[in-house]
Amino acid sequence: MKGMNVSPFRAAKALYSLYRLVRDPNRLNEVFEMSDAIGTPEALAPVMNRIAEDPAVARALDERHRIHIDLPALRKLPRGTLGREFADHMDANGLDPAALPDLPSPDAGSFFRAHLYETHDVWHAVTGFGMDRFGELGLQGFYLAQIGGPLPSLLLAVGFLRMALYEMENGQRLMEEVVRGFTMGRKARTFFGVHWDELWTLPLAEVRRRLNVDAEDIAPVLRAA
Repeated sequence: MKGMNVSPFRAAKALYSLYRLVRDPNRLNEVFEMSDAIGTPEALAPVMNRIAEDPAVARALDERHRIHIDLPALRKLPRGTLGREFADHMDANGLDPAALPDLPSPDAGSFFRAHLYETHDVWHAVTGFGMDRFGELGLQGFYLAQIGGPLPSLLLAVGFLRMALYEMENGQRLMEEVVRGFTMGRKARTFFGVHWDELWTLPLAEVRRRLNVDAEDIAPVLRAA
């Protein structure tokens, strides 16, 4: 991991988490451990500098807007709105926003990580990727297209390595989801820095239209792949 500007200790820690994820992909805490190990300011700087070429991202890094998630209030919104669909997504999967690490964001680097943590499940709701391992890896393909950096690549490596060792019969399905996510990410407008809490009351279809997300548009790409 020399090219990532990560110390040998942090690299070993990340590789250990990678090993444990290959054995058991449901270890969410290992994802956080891996992110902590490789999420040093030195490792993140090249990623942030590249995506900050987008004026919207640069503005987000400067503003450092943190989203507010009030699930009881979102459950009361009309069906079909982003907020209601997000709340239903959280409830259906037994997820609690309070379970995520509450990271401070006094500077752009810390905000970068904190924002990605707290918006991960919003990205699930907007892209339509499920919470099973195929959906998670499909979303990592989306992350790779939109943001890049070491973490999506490592998590995709976990998925492909696990398929190679334990589930070869699912390799094609995995590849289809990753291709779908990467294609969608390349086509969509930048998700990073979106003030999702200002869009809760909008129809999810309208949010997707604004961000140029339409799963049906990439069906021909999947057939070609």
